[in-house]
Amino acid sequence: MKILVTGGGGFLGSHLALKLNLHGADVTVLGRKIYPELGDSIKCIKADIKDRSAVLSALKDQEVVFHTAAIPGIWGDYDEFYSTDVQGTENVIFACRENNVKKLIYTSSPSVVFGQSDMADVDESALYPEKYLCHYPKTKAMAEKLVMAANDTSGLATVCIRPHLIWGPGDPHLVPRL
Repeated sequence: MKILVTGGGGFLGSHLALKLNLHGADVTVLGRKIYPELGDSIKCIKADIKDRSAVLSALKDQEVVFHTAAIPGIWGDYDEFYSTDVQGTENVIFACRENNVKKLIYTSSPSVVFGQSDMADVDESALYPEKYLCHYPKTKAMAEKLVMAANDTSGLATVCIRPHLIWGPGDPHLVPRL
């Protein structure tokens, strides 16, 4: 199976690419640089998901796309979050449709349903808040909505996952703080 992972140089994307490759997938990663640490059996494409034509080209002949690329963290310029998370996701969806990709798996965040009040016993039916505390959950929610709206259009099956607190070997964020 031919699988492309956006954000292939990130913590999640790189681990996902390695695991998919280990299980026999023909893996390509799309990222802002080349990642030799992924090994010779994983193809790397240097491109930014904000570049529609580059994404369109990268997704040629792919069957499945894992979209893990995002601006990490909660601080920064709104335009950068928006252009990467929202417009980048629009580019991925467009390229999936144009290239007849069958499946798109989007890595969202549980923060997309957190607003300004505490929540308990939340499941996937929780509504999006009207206001967010920072740019990251807002733009991730916007991208998540785009991915869900693209489901089953032109034969594209989509799903959004909201993993919480991803960490492990090589983690650049949580483990070093412990």
